[in-house]
Amino acid sequence: MNLSYWEIKNWLTDIDFTIVGSGIVGLNCALELKQRFPMSKILILEKGILPQGASTKNAGFTCFGSLSEIIDDLKRHSEEEVLELVKKRINGLQILRETLGDTIIDYQNLGGYELFLDTDETLYNSCVEKQSQINQLLYPLFNTEVFSFKENSFGFKEIKSHYSFNPFEGQIDTGKMMDALLDKVQSLGIKTLNNTTVESFSEDSNSVKIKSNHFDITTKKLFIATNGFAKQLNISEVKPARAQVLITKPIENLHIKGTFHLDEGYYYFRNIDNRLLLGGGRNLDFKTEETTELGQTQIIQNKLEELLKTTILPHTNFEIDHRWSGIMGVGKQKKAIVKQVSDNVFCGVRLGGMGIAIGSTIGKQLAELLD
Repeated sequence: MNLSYWEIKNWLTDIDFTIVGSGIVGLNCALELKQRFPMSKILILEKGILPQGASTKNAGFTCFGSLSEIIDDLKRHSEEEVLELVKKRINGLQILRETLGDTIIDYQNLGGYELFLDTDETLYNSCVEKQSQINQLLYPLFNTEVFSFKENSFGFKEIKSHYSFNPFEGQIDTGKMMDALLDKVQSLGIKTLNNTTVESFSEDSNSVKIKSNHFDITTKKLFIATNGFAKQLNISEVKPARAQVLITKPIENLHIKGTFHLDEGYYYFRNIDNRLLLGGGRNLDFKTEETTELGQTQIIQNKLEELLKTTILPHTNFEIDHRWSGIMGVGKQKKAIVKQVSDNVFCGVRLGGMGIAIGSTIGKQLAELLD
């Protein structure tokens, strides 16, 4: 890269902290580091023109887990662990709202719904039977019962006549959230270099040498916040999981308001700007969706369109306006990985599809690893 003396001097020299990834975790890590070390020089490296993980590509749910998801979590985790997971998600959402403000991120508390397919008798019965147990478990966090069952009032087809309702779930405008976070970071003098891929790094006793596709730099400390792409930087506990999404053109008098989970959360949809956003379907082809390639597949896109026609908008004409995908970071455990990798390298990854809920907390915790 043909860099001038001025560019090297001002952007790429005397760097205290370098953060890889300008998503929710990376930006919150930068904010916390700047608060703790006001005189530090912080550089964020982002491989995309915009954040390339899931931070700008998610559905914008401010959720902490549907009824069926919490029931499923209890099969692999203790009650104490599940309670702690939910608590972290609630606290993370509160930090996000306090950091940016509800108006800026267009936060709306419209409630969350879980729908059950007519064919899924077992799942539905399990949720009905265990609702009281889950409400009792979560009572210390909310001081009231969280989940109840309501009658289908949205005109959905091929689903049970009643769905699970959660009044504490809301939605935000993901683009406004990330725009506001970037503005906040830039206002503090933290520099972000986009279209810069970190290819490798090595360290000595008091610094880390970073090799990118454009230049090599030296930093005192390195923070990895690339979530679904973490494996590319030798963090093997994280597996990528692609999520495909589509959105309709504006629909006149759209009657659907809220955030909705379907088929154990493998599908999710919401209203936004008089449009219907729908994503999911990786359970149709788990192996293919274990990828860091951004793109769509026919099998999943066809299923999403079919769900719109037969279940979600059965009596409404609609047109698809846009399709995209994002990359999540998942693993065998739901707990995110926030750890010191070596003397001068730290990571905050594996958010398990809960980036909006826990990203602010993980970013803060990542920065706090530094003594």
